[in-house]
Amino acid sequence: MAKKALITGITGQDGSYLADVLLEKGYDVYGMVRRSSSEKFDRIKHIRDKLQIKQADLLDQYSIIKLLEEVQPDEIYNLAAMSFVPTSWNQPVLTAEFTAIGVTRMLEAVRAVNPRIRFYQASSSEMFGKVKEIPQSEKTPFHPRSPYGVAKVYGHWITVNYRESYDIFGVSGILFNHESPRRGLEFVTRKVTYTAAKIKLGLAKELRMGNLDAKRDWGFAGDYVKAMWLMLQQPEPDDYVIATGETHSVKELVETAFTYLDMEYKDFVVIDERFIRPAEVDLLIGDNSKAKKKLGWEPEIDFERLVKMMVDADMELLKKEHNIK
Repeated sequence: MAKKALITGITGQDGSYLADVLLEKGYDVYGMVRRSSSEKFDRIKHIRDKLQIKQADLLDQYSIIKLLEEVQPDEIYNLAAMSFVPTSWNQPVLTAEFTAIGVTRMLEAVRAVNPRIRFYQASSSEMFGKVKEIPQSEKTPFHPRSPYGVAKVYGHWITVNYRESYDIFGVSGILFNHESPRRGLEFVTRKVTYTAAKIKLGLAKELRMGNLDAKRDWGFAGDYVKAMWLMLQQPEPDDYVIATGETHSVKELVETAFTYLDMEYKDFVVIDERFIRPAEVDLLIGDNSKAKKKLGWEPEIDFERLVKMMVDADMELLKKEHNIK
């Protein structure tokens, strides 16, 4: 019999790539979505007929329990969250409800319905925030610098807590920034590749940016979701940093995208104070040696290839939208 996996946040970037991977492995894949008129299914439209979409809400304990009773999953991947960091400043309480308390509701449902379900929690490099050491490993102390980062720390520790208190197979993947053509337009990588493509096609004149000196460890989302699956196949539950171990500045990201399109980025980039965070996270770079050793995982797509892949996808998308040959 096929294994059953339930993915919360299936309509997001990671959820859609994870669904691709699990379907390839022969799983029955269920996706949890909130009842909302604006639910976007564009990231999963290519596999929509192979998925079973169910309604429940991270804010509603009873709906989650009912869903687990109905689906009886072997594995749960909890990827749903208020995931855009700047929004967490404007909606800190709602961010806490989804990204922190929502994890407890999921774990409580597992405990009530079937404590043998294997549970993956999407932790984040934003938990490190004001970093205590470089690079960051599973042992680096957390110092989050946004309401989102704080909520993710709660989600991380409550997963550890249920693992230690109730013997639940709960793991946390501490994922560093991971991008793809399916990334939302509000995220800096996609904003850069999409706007660069627009400028190249004569559809825009400038790219407005915040801090160009911030550095991140950027990888490809399609690589990172494979690590999530690997974590739930281990004999013992544990937490893992998933990263490339390389760091690049926002300026490098911009330069790579514009150079690929034969443009000089300095001619188009405008620094805009509105895009500078109240508290900046300066240097995130992950130590992935534990994931390499224990999971046999490593990233396949490097930074330059990732940026070019995203630029190509955005060029294609915009040409199609604007009927440009």
